[in-house]
Amino acid sequence: ARLVESGGGLVQPGGSLRLSCAASGFDFGRYATSWYRQVPGKERERVAAITSIGDSIDYADSVKGRFTISRDNYKNEVYLSMNALKPEDTAVYYCFALVGSGIWGQGTPVTVSS
Repeated sequence: ARLVESGGGLVQPGGSLRLSCAASGFDFGRYATSWYRQVPGKERERVAAITSIGDSIDYADSVKGRFTISRDNYKNEVYLSMNALKPEDTAVYYCFALVGSGIWGQGTPVTVSS
């Protein structure tokens, strides 16, 4: 089972990015998935979560109204669309799937800076 994130990079405040997470090696459509982020020295924070069929979604208060999580079970991918980015959104973003004890991707860095 594997998750691979992509789409991170450097963006100016107020800008947008779309992160992708490609899943392989398990039946992706059966499992809830989430996006987390982590800043050095701080705990990993859950940003958004989506159920296996996308019928329930949850966001951290800090990103509500700016971030959107979605998934495509045919492509085995989950996405995080990020708008109105702020410097405090700078972090490494990780994809997580609740498979067994849970699996993580390797992370993709996002830097919001002018």
